[in-house]
Amino acid sequence: MLDISLRVRVHVETLLATQNDMGVCDALGQYALAGKPDTMNAPHPPKVAGIDSTVPSPAHTVAPVASGTSPTVPPVPLAPPGAALQDRLAGWVSDLTTLHELTERLVRTPALDAALQELLRAGAALVGARRALVVIEPGDGLGPDTTIGLGLARADLGHIETVPRSALSYGRILDGLSTGEHGIAEPDLFAAEGLDPRHREVAARLGYAASYALPLSTETAGHLGAAVWLYDEPAEPSRRQRHLIGLYTRYAGEHLARLLELERTRASMATMSDELLPDRLPRVAGVQLAARRRTGPRGGGDWYDALPLPDAALGLAVGSVTGAGPSAVGAMGRLRASLRAYAVMEGEDPVAVLSDLELLLRLTEPARSATALFGYCEPAARKITLAGAGHSPPLLIGPRRTQFVETSVSAPLGMLACWEAPCVEILAEPGETVLLYTDGLLHRTGETTDRAFARLHAAAAGVPRTLRRDPGAIADHVLRSVLPDGLDAADGTEDVVLLAVRFE
Repeated sequence: MLDISLRVRVHVETLLATQNDMGVCDALGQYALAGKPDTMNAPHPPKVAGIDSTVPSPAHTVAPVASGTSPTVPPVPLAPPGAALQDRLAGWVSDLTTLHELTERLVRTPALDAALQELLRAGAALVGARRALVVIEPGDGLGPDTTIGLGLARADLGHIETVPRSALSYGRILDGLSTGEHGIAEPDLFAAEGLDPRHREVAARLGYAASYALPLSTETAGHLGAAVWLYDEPAEPSRRQRHLIGLYTRYAGEHLARLLELERTRASMATMSDELLPDRLPRVAGVQLAARRRTGPRGGGDWYDALPLPDAALGLAVGSVTGAGPSAVGAMGRLRASLRAYAVMEGEDPVAVLSDLELLLRLTEPARSATALFGYCEPAARKITLAGAGHSPPLLIGPRRTQFVETSVSAPLGMLACWEAPCVEILAEPGETVLLYTDGLLHRTGETTDRAFARLHAAAAGVPRTLRRDPGAIADHVLRSVLPDGLDAADGTEDVVLLAVRFE
């Protein structure tokens, strides 16, 4: 058996450790005390979750001895070689595991608000705080600007916002008065000299006594905002906690920058879509109009229109272009503008209007198809002459009946060499509402077509009597009933358009 000295064994253990965990090589160089074997063999306090404990070694109980005899002290067992290094490696592994779990949860957040909430929760766990808030104010000034709290109600955030920003640690970061690169700790607000009186008052009211603030930024996007964690008692994060939260926020900044860019893109798409739709609905005697629209995150091609026509008539249209994104939005704008022109020229014949639209679509955009519904409305006669191309049937809602209007089965525009389908007439009674909608209303339910139609019919039949005089209230009730639990949110996966026409 080879007799290897203790000094050599320590070198070998250090080498193996560094080979197995390359992420901590630099740190290993600081703690691999190869030249001091006695120091490494000294007893080391236990570690808890990667933190060096300061609990002293327990005292040994010595058995009583008779008078006049020398007590015999039992030998203290030596710690195994490399115990200190193994403890530190265990701490590093624990820290890395924690950061991995927290960043995995963060990267799964699909939206900015959800990511900010996850950032506050993870940071609170890392620094040992209970409440927090984050303020997003991108340095380029393009927004979006938002403030989100953890454990703080909206009124609490309002109280904090009454404090001068220069008196708040995160406010100084936002205003560029302090970089806060390693964080700004305020371990005891009430013992600090020169604390702003309003800040003292708000802190006493909300019950926090210390804070720790960090900037949120990236090298490419620059300044994004700042986060601050609030302690109920005087406290400040330890050196290890600061290191961990610093690593986490650096990663979080990159994720937030991507979500900010996505949020800006969605806002731009929604604005562009809204600009291509009517900014107001016309007022025509004998009818009331209301429209509701929900735009998907990528921007879609669903549209609606209502335009006055000669002889006190009204042209009504809803439709949907295939695809999503800027190209679909652009195609929707071109198609809607063309339909308006055809409606002015030959609106009395809805079939001719859609035939012209189909020819235009086939010649100018052969790779795209669309569904459409156009109606020539005569308010004085309470009549709508309707033609549809692959579109869902309208819904007639009244005090004594709720039914789908039977329309002919026809292909979408751009699917056939020559589109044509017969039109139908809707004769409404006073107080009845005709609801036009796009297929997104049915698709967002996630159910089969038959079940989605049944849900829509039940929602329309269940409109309270008090709401039936307002077409906007009817559309809102149908949206909430057909798409409950937030499925009617503006950032759903499908575009949704509703156009309600109530006859007086």
